[in-house]
Amino acid sequence: MKMRRRTQIILSLLIQLLTVPSHLHARLDRSQDNSLTVPNEFRVGVILDLGSWVGKTIHSCITMAISDFYAVNSHHKTMIALHTRDSKGEPFQALSAALDLLENGKVQALIGLEMSIEAKFLALLGDKANVPILSFSTSPSSSSTEYPYLVQITQDESAQFEGIASIVDSFKWRDVTIIYEDTDEGREILPYLVESFQDKNIQIACRSAISPSATDNQILEELHKQMSIQTTVFVVHMSPSLASRLFLIVKRFGMMSEGYAWIITDKTMNLFRSLDWKVIESLQGALGIKSYIPTSTELHNFTRRWKNEVYKDPTIEVKHLNVFGIWAYDAIWALAKAFERVGADTPAAMDDQRTGLNSVYLANISVSEIGRKLLNELLKIRFKGLSGEFQILNGKLASNALEILNLIGKGKRRVGFWSSTNGITKETYPSGNRKYGSSSNSLETIIWPGRSATIPKGWMMRMSGKKLRIGVPTNSEFKELVSVDRNPETNETTVSGYCIDAFNAAMGALPFAVTYEFIPFVGDNGKNLGSYNDLTYQVYLQKYDGVVGDITIMANRYQYVDFTIPFTDVGVGLIARKPMDNKNMWIFLKPLDGKLWLATAACFILTGFVVWVIEHPINEEFQGSLAQQIGTVCWFSFSALVFAHRERLLSNLSKFVVIIWVFLLLILTSSYTATLSSLLTVQQIQESKRDYIGYHSDFFGGQRFIPMANKVNFKDDRLKPYTSPEEYVDALSKGSKNGGVDAIADEIPYIKVFLARYPDYDMIAYESTSSGFGFVFQKGSPLVPEVSRAIAKLRAEGKLAMLEKSWFNGSFFMPQSSVSHPSNTLNLESFSGLFLISGVTSAITLLIFLVCFLKKRFAVQNHILTILAQGQLLEFMMRDIFTRNVI
Repeated sequence: MKMRRRTQIILSLLIQLLTVPSHLHARLDRSQDNSLTVPNEFRVGVILDLGSWVGKTIHSCITMAISDFYAVNSHHKTMIALHTRDSKGEPFQALSAALDLLENGKVQALIGLEMSIEAKFLALLGDKANVPILSFSTSPSSSSTEYPYLVQITQDESAQFEGIASIVDSFKWRDVTIIYEDTDEGREILPYLVESFQDKNIQIACRSAISPSATDNQILEELHKQMSIQTTVFVVHMSPSLASRLFLIVKRFGMMSEGYAWIITDKTMNLFRSLDWKVIESLQGALGIKSYIPTSTELHNFTRRWKNEVYKDPTIEVKHLNVFGIWAYDAIWALAKAFERVGADTPAAMDDQRTGLNSVYLANISVSEIGRKLLNELLKIRFKGLSGEFQILNGKLASNALEILNLIGKGKRRVGFWSSTNGITKETYPSGNRKYGSSSNSLETIIWPGRSATIPKGWMMRMSGKKLRIGVPTNSEFKELVSVDRNPETNETTVSGYCIDAFNAAMGALPFAVTYEFIPFVGDNGKNLGSYNDLTYQVYLQKYDGVVGDITIMANRYQYVDFTIPFTDVGVGLIARKPMDNKNMWIFLKPLDGKLWLATAACFILTGFVVWVIEHPINEEFQGSLAQQIGTVCWFSFSALVFAHRERLLSNLSKFVVIIWVFLLLILTSSYTATLSSLLTVQQIQESKRDYIGYHSDFFGGQRFIPMANKVNFKDDRLKPYTSPEEYVDALSKGSKNGGVDAIADEIPYIKVFLARYPDYDMIAYESTSSGFGFVFQKGSPLVPEVSRAIAKLRAEGKLAMLEKSWFNGSFFMPQSSVSHPSNTLNLESFSGLFLISGVTSAITLLIFLVCFLKKRFAVQNHILTILAQGQLLEFMMRDIFTRNVI
């Protein structure tokens, strides 16, 4: 409201200055207009810059629209009479012409006004005079509520900005640079463009304003600033004249090359055919956004007739029809339809009872009697014109689709469309139920700057035009991690290893291109220049841009460098020789606790008894003396452990019991074997507090390994440093009693390399007391978060694991428990379900056997009663049980 009030005050002052010349011009214009006026005539004022080819094109299209409309609609009772004024490209001149047309010309509508500042000034006049103002300017801030009589007959800029943001988002670019024209209009539009990007979570890396009066050196200086940032995606919103100068310099400066992306708004693209051929050559590979005008027979015929007309006019230099002319043609048709709806009997004059425009106060401007009705009818108009579907919504032309163009060769190639309803599409009106979104796959193939078919990553590291200098350690004894080899004949240096491959993969996964070179940390004589701490400190001194290798992430190093997230497993482990013998004679009992041993023994006895009861009556192998039968039962139950029982079972019931028993034994013995193996391995390093443990000599006297050493029964003062895998093997082979060690502590990546070389050793314990290896960069480097995200992505995709497998020759398994609990004794609770199943199965089987036995006995009830009467029942039952098959 404050801005609107300020505009009103300025307008009041301007009216006083412009009133006198407008009166002088009015008298002459009245005498001419009155002689031509007809009763049904409605006057329309046209204000254009007739010195520009755009203004000339619009004027010629307006004239042809009047002729075409009334040729088709000769029966109409209304007629538009044009009153044209030349603004000469000056806002004050446009305002003066408007005052003259409103006060003296008594116009009922105004059309033209190519500049937003002209439109806003005249919008206030239109509001006071109730005269619709049809403007070709594009201003997102001009709302229908604030300026109800202002009608923009161009597409809404906000829709275009939304489309550009969708295009940027479709290519996964997260940052853009906006280059715009440093004018009132450019500054006014900028916030709406920025907001569109922010809605898509796209950051504005830089906003570059270039004045229309800027020299080439000033433009070049502005481009120099853009070269200092990493973003290579540019959105250009400026007039064709300034854009032409900009892109000629961009091409010369080398910024229209591979890796860059340029998006040009319709402010330039709508007038693309007016550009010089040199400018078009400098735009090769850029993307352009243009208002879409669908092809039609009517448009083709009109274009042909228009060309015939303009070729007759030597003052029009450009012979190509533009979109503004087409919009002007449709706007006149819409206005003519609205006048006809208002009616022929409506007075076409202003209300002369009010004070004229020569008043100081805007409140006393003469008011049109039909202005409100004319505006309402105009807003209702909807028809198919040359530009497509013509309709005014919220004071602006309803947005059609936008063309996405790829500038190639001498012209442009359409690669897709964007609309608010369908998003990015290859066709104008998608058919079927196919869904479109914000994917760049919805576009045709694009040729980018530098004639590249590769989508620009949107970022490019800029180190003053130099490659990143990446330091590499040369004193690592673990060559699978990092190795530096120098060819004495060619003097060429080759860098390899898991760390190098991981770094290359991470840099390749970045959303922008980075160039770098590996530089070994050696002097001119080829000798190593220092420790890992010395190497990382060189990054702080800016002698290197980063360091790659087996560099452990440490708190003290964070004081002068930054680390990425680790690209290796974290933690410290203990390695020892695989078990050859042990001295604990009762260790074989430790895998199972007492309750589990007892439960197993009870199950042995129960299973044997059930099998004996069922098999004894029918199987000779389960018969004999009492001692023989007890031995058979015990041997059968125990031999099932190794599936070596030779007794043949005859009853299906006993076979079912044995199946369940064997299943229980299979699980129990497997668990027993695994637990015993773990106990035998750990026992080697738990024999005495006097045993020694080794550690990697580069890690601060082994201080980081002391907590873990204590947990596995080693004393703090019995640590020995070693430097290479070969020294590890020698020390472990000797053992503590022969001057060596019984275990060695090291970081997980080193242990993986060691175990890949020497399979006779195992990692028996580990602790998360190390942060793993990370890539080193300078403090505050923007690469740190980007490379960290790339590492996380590589880990999730399994690519780091694949690299480890290729370098470490096989799989690696972490111990299942920490060093505080090397192994756990198995307890009864873990197997209670199995014992329950076995016990229930045996009980049910025994019950079935007894039921069958009793049923058999009931069948011979009479015989039993006879025997009972003779007193021989007991003798009969015992004889029958041991001699007959009951099932």
